[in-house]
Amino acid sequence: MRKKISRRMLLGGAATAAVAITQTSFAKAVQIGIPEKAFGPDDPTKVPGAPPGELGTRSKFEKLLKSPSEISSRTPLQDLYGIITPADLHFERHHGGVPVIDPAKYELVIHGMVDKPTVFTLADLKRFPSVSRICFLECSGNYRGRGTNQKLSPQDICGLTSQSEWTGVLLSTLFREVGVQPKATWFLAEGSDAAVMTRSVPVSKGFDDAMIVYAQNGEPLRPEQGYPARLFLPGWEGNASVKWLRRLELADQPFMTREETSKYTEPIRNGKIRQFSFTIDARSVITYPTYPATIQKGWLEIRGLAWSGRGKVRQVEVSTDNGKTWHLAQLQGPVLDKAHTRFRYLWQWNGSETVIMSRVIDETDYLQPTLRELLTARGADTGGYHLNPITAWEVKPNGQVLFRPEV
Repeated sequence: MRKKISRRMLLGGAATAAVAITQTSFAKAVQIGIPEKAFGPDDPTKVPGAPPGELGTRSKFEKLLKSPSEISSRTPLQDLYGIITPADLHFERHHGGVPVIDPAKYELVIHGMVDKPTVFTLADLKRFPSVSRICFLECSGNYRGRGTNQKLSPQDICGLTSQSEWTGVLLSTLFREVGVQPKATWFLAEGSDAAVMTRSVPVSKGFDDAMIVYAQNGEPLRPEQGYPARLFLPGWEGNASVKWLRRLELADQPFMTREETSKYTEPIRNGKIRQFSFTIDARSVITYPTYPATIQKGWLEIRGLAWSGRGKVRQVEVSTDNGKTWHLAQLQGPVLDKAHTRFRYLWQWNGSETVIMSRVIDETDYLQPTLRELLTARGADTGGYHLNPITAWEVKPNGQVLFRPEV
């Protein structure tokens, strides 16, 4: 039976216990009714802590890591809270590694079908009116769910998406500065990496909400995210938001670069190829409970993320019976345009085996499909891009949670 401690015993005995710890042992503290763990050898009140430092660090008890490969690393979605991804945990996708660029030597050239071809330094960009907005960024190849492997986490399946507060100058501001000519309908964005990443982008997107970004989550861009400046296209596939941006060329047609002909296209039915499929379709994923979690019977909160490149998330539905019935989840504010949105649903698990999943509907009434529906619409050889299927998780009677491939 656990012994109750009175307020007098706790306050009066604390000093005695402290002396006992320093002069003899903490055993005497236990003898007078103070729990051993209250004044144990690891008691942080007995040792001065570390002084202020130049750079904050996470607790040594928190092991938050990306899962890297040779060309990418994935955000640990299941370990994060809220909607902002810490900058050092933002996913990475590179085609030629991370270049080292001196910001004092950085230049952005805008030329082609413009009235005033101009070279902008980083200082020039920062002199223009700045804007900040919270948006997600996602790789168009962000799906690894096909196959038989059930030991996959949200990070493994769709960890190539992250969200930040991005700060920079609207591209429309620069377009007006250089005088984009009326017949210009496309622009080429070119990066400074070893792959010289290039993509064609419609001028209409540039005048809409495109940004030249130089800061992320209140600090300069991380090198992995395009330092010192990058293109950012809210709601569009990540590879078009060219990092380490060095050149924009205006023209009256797309440039048909390597990355938009041999790459980043999707086979569809009848031998055709879908090209310039920029927009990220609506998607949701449960982040808890998921592999490798183990749960217990009773009430728990199903939590996850939903987003859409077409605008705001309108609603998220959760099923706890393998899609037979769906229940409205609660959205956690703020619900922003083209941004990750948290959702949650309170569920009482009775201990029986089941399957849980989520689906999102965005403000355009687009409903997140199953993988089977995607393959039916596009054909079996749909490639690895723009797959946003409903993601399901098996809950075993022992509480183990496993990924369920190909719903």
